[in-house]
Amino acid sequence: MNRTEKIICLILGGVLAWYIFSEAGRAKESAKRQAETAQAIAEQAQRTTATDVSRQQPMQTAVDGNRPQAAVREPANPVEPQKPSVPEKIVTLENDEVKLELSTWGAVVKKVTLKNYARDCGPVSDENLPVVLDFSASPLGAGETIEAFTIAEENPAEKSVWFTNGERSRLISLDKDYRISVADKGISGSVSLGAMTMGSSKNDLLSVDSWVLDAGKGKPGVIHHGDDDSPLKPYLVAGLAGGCSGSQSAAGMPIRQVIGYMRPQTWVAMKNRFFVTALAASTEPIAGFRATVTRDTAAANYRPESISATASFRADGPERTLTFYVGPKKQSLLWDLGMKDVMEFGMWRWLCYPLVWVLNLFNGWIPNYGIAIILLTILVRVLFWPLTHKSTVGMKRMQEIQPLMKDIQTKYKDNPQRMQQEIWMLYKEKKVNPLSSCLPMLIQIPVFIALFNVLRSAVELRYAPFLWISDLSEPEALFADWFPFGGLNILPILMAVSTGLQSAFTPSTGDAKQQRMMMIFMPLMMLVMFYSFPSALSLYWFLSNLFSIVQMWIIRRQTAKKQATLFPEVIDPPQTRQMRRHGATSGQ
Repeated sequence: MNRTEKIICLILGGVLAWYIFSEAGRAKESAKRQAETAQAIAEQAQRTTATDVSRQQPMQTAVDGNRPQAAVREPANPVEPQKPSVPEKIVTLENDEVKLELSTWGAVVKKVTLKNYARDCGPVSDENLPVVLDFSASPLGAGETIEAFTIAEENPAEKSVWFTNGERSRLISLDKDYRISVADKGISGSVSLGAMTMGSSKNDLLSVDSWVLDAGKGKPGVIHHGDDDSPLKPYLVAGLAGGCSGSQSAAGMPIRQVIGYMRPQTWVAMKNRFFVTALAASTEPIAGFRATVTRDTAAANYRPESISATASFRADGPERTLTFYVGPKKQSLLWDLGMKDVMEFGMWRWLCYPLVWVLNLFNGWIPNYGIAIILLTILVRVLFWPLTHKSTVGMKRMQEIQPLMKDIQTKYKDNPQRMQQEIWMLYKEKKVNPLSSCLPMLIQIPVFIALFNVLRSAVELRYAPFLWISDLSEPEALFADWFPFGGLNILPILMAVSTGLQSAFTPSTGDAKQQRMMMIFMPLMMLVMFYSFPSALSLYWFLSNLFSIVQMWIIRRQTAKKQATLFPEVIDPPQTRQMRRHGATSGQ
């Protein structure tokens, strides 16, 4: 590559590296607000310690418009809702996807079992139980008080239970696609959405999303409270837990924080990496919500452990209907609810949505997501084949005209302007575009970023096996008990080696030493970046490199064959004894 190409490619590589590590960036003003909030909490915690008040007390942060107010201590020893004196009765609702455990104390959902998703790696079995979302601490559908209801009617065929308490009643129905319908009569006030817990994987997350009627400039839109300008941001995965700002010591911080976000909204969702619990729709307008974030007390640095949320309403009517979603973070299901933004694909969502669809299509043909990724890689390489072919041919032509360029540079070394004119005339004469080699990289970077967003959080890849890989959503982590860096990950190593081979096959027009440095530096950088990433992403990149190497090898053979046809090698005919004698006589 020439100097211009190297500069452009380095810029593109820098953009890619920046995106991978920061994912969405951090606005300077937002970071300042987070720091102010965190400082207020730390100062309040120190005052609490000085006065010997228990750290178990929650902190509460209110919101006024877009700005969080100073942290305010809730009253000491907050009164817990009094439990009814009558015995609690548990009743279940169940279909092929979900099992609900309902309680007569408040007519709420206390536990949700996702029957098709195993708790640990492998299929669901008696030894490997399904995922259970325990809402006991914050039952789904709970209000501000706990009252005893009686079961008026159970209808297993309709998957519904009717609870009553005097003139008040609640009908809870289990629908398909992980939906729970709640029809209230005479019941008003706030409603709990349940709770979500952070997983054990370091790739996990804990966040809240909501569709706000005024997300900025008077327009509705989604707010990702773990990334956007929200008072919850410091307490979720993208805040004090890490990222570009680093992690913060948990010493002196309260165990729980209560943060309010009181703005009109359409839906509110809590999520971890693979699962969601959400208030998807309501006949009463949602005025906002209050979230309670609990930190991991075993971690030295701040790390969220669980989150619960309670939705508030702008009006209390005699009747209301609520629709909840408790299930996997699956694009097709969330799309039907108008909650596709929970996938958090960002500015590349227009590309992420079809990629998820294609990935599931291939898995439908051959039920293995490792093979689906291979087929997806082939599809992407086939679509980009004409472009990359043209680019590689262009780089080859650039390499061939290097002697002519050096002659021009030597001839006009004292006249830079004339030198540039002659070089561009040479490009035009030889029909060479000096920027053609960077165009494929420029176009493929959005595809790679979209795949990065899809493969890191696709619930379809959770515990999906392939060859020696037990879980495509995680690094391979082979021999983790004795191998450093969390275990041996083979795919990132293969990807780094293939990156070096790709650099070796790429036609170079620059200095040989610089080319060798790039062959070493780029693979090492990619190895460090990808080593702890999901193996699905490393598998895609490794396969993409292999296809690129094969393509360059084919172009080299075609070029060599074409040159052999245009400039055939001249072979001298064999000389006879008479010819040699004649030559010797002629030389005398």
